[in-house]
Amino acid sequence: MGIYQIDWKPSALRELKRLDRQTIPRIVAAVETLSSTPFPTGVKKLHGGESTYRIRVGNYRVIYEVFSRRLVIVITRVRHRNDVYRK
Repeated sequence: MGIYQIDWKPSALRELKRLDRQTIPRIVAAVETLSSTPFPTGVKKLHGGESTYRIRVGNYRVIYEVFSRRLVIVITRVRHRNDVYRK
């Protein structure tokens, strides 16, 4: 297993910028650890997608997709736990 590249969708970056300043570094640190361990302890696979997962960072959830063949992780959503699963 190699080092994964982390890509952020523009919408996920916008969601991240709207969060309070104390939460942003914790989320960024958690996302950076995904490059070496894309399936850390506590990760959950989401229904509806073959490669969609989520991690918890306090009251926030980071939704991401793993593309193992290309060694890429795409961060798709960063939201509060009450709002993350709504469309």
